[in-house]
Amino acid sequence: MVVLAGPPAVDQIPLLRSPDPGDVFSGVPVVDLASPGAAQAVVDACERYGFFKVVNHGVATDTMDKVESEAVRFFARPQADKDRSGPAYPFGYGSKRIGLNGDMGWLEYLLLAVDEAYLSDSCTVPSCAVFRGALNEYIAAVRKVAVRVMEAMAAGLGIAPADALTAMVTGEGSDQVFRVNHYPPCRALQGLGCSATGFGEHTDPQLISLLRSNGTSGLQVALRDGQWLSVPSDRDAFFVNVGDSLQVLTNGRFHSVKHRVVANSLKSRVSFIYFGGPPLAQRIAPLPQLLGEGEHSLYKEFTWGEYKKAAYKSRLGDNRLAQFEK
Repeated sequence: MVVLAGPPAVDQIPLLRSPDPGDVFSGVPVVDLASPGAAQAVVDACERYGFFKVVNHGVATDTMDKVESEAVRFFARPQADKDRSGPAYPFGYGSKRIGLNGDMGWLEYLLLAVDEAYLSDSCTVPSCAVFRGALNEYIAAVRKVAVRVMEAMAAGLGIAPADALTAMVTGEGSDQVFRVNHYPPCRALQGLGCSATGFGEHTDPQLISLLRSNGTSGLQVALRDGQWLSVPSDRDAFFVNVGDSLQVLTNGRFHSVKHRVVANSLKSRVSFIYFGGPPLAQRIAPLPQLLGEGEHSLYKEFTWGEYKKAAYKSRLGDNRLAQFEK
């Protein structure tokens, strides 16, 4: 990352050189969930990149359009109204500050708790019944996609039972989170050759995350050689990230992908992310079925609660897994 000096409008927000038009991830793996080869395609993508796009996922266009429309309406409200839905600790509305460790980004967001397939009753934000209903419909649908993807992972890896992975996310006490991000256009930087960091470099600590956005680009992923590439937007598809915990469960066979978001200078970006995490007491260690003869675990055993606590104490860009490597 090259940090540049910026105008007062983005004070304290890290700036990046604007993406080169040629730095596009044109080879994003695409998995057709309706294809008989989906399981192997998922495993191949997780091993190579830790990131892929899902099509033929079964989520109705109307469900996606409805939640997007309500999110745009929420973020267009006066700032004072939105602030009454915060702070985002542990859940609610947040703006620019990401977490508790001083990380900043050109965004505002809603961080929401999920219980089973819907927003938790203890999470009172958003209070608008229409928006809440749209979120619940969307979360229930995208959670089904996450289950299908994780079942495909298990099938492709030859793990039994078939719900060995999904049970961690769908079982009682699972730690699921839903996030709605809004990256306003950063017009102050237009034509200056730099862009505001929307959400800084990080990996997701959970098992899996599914992301969908409107048609505005901004998502970037880092390949294994460290090169950052822009991901072409596709509002009809879902993008799947392998999380840190899944990397450990597969003993590094799958790897969690570093990603970030660069704010657009002209267009607003809205994204929706479902994070599937296990119960806090869930033991996280390489699955015995995936350890070959004589192969040793690369990681110390820990619980999801222990890792979550360590992850959220870290800064964006930190190697969270380093302290758990053997």
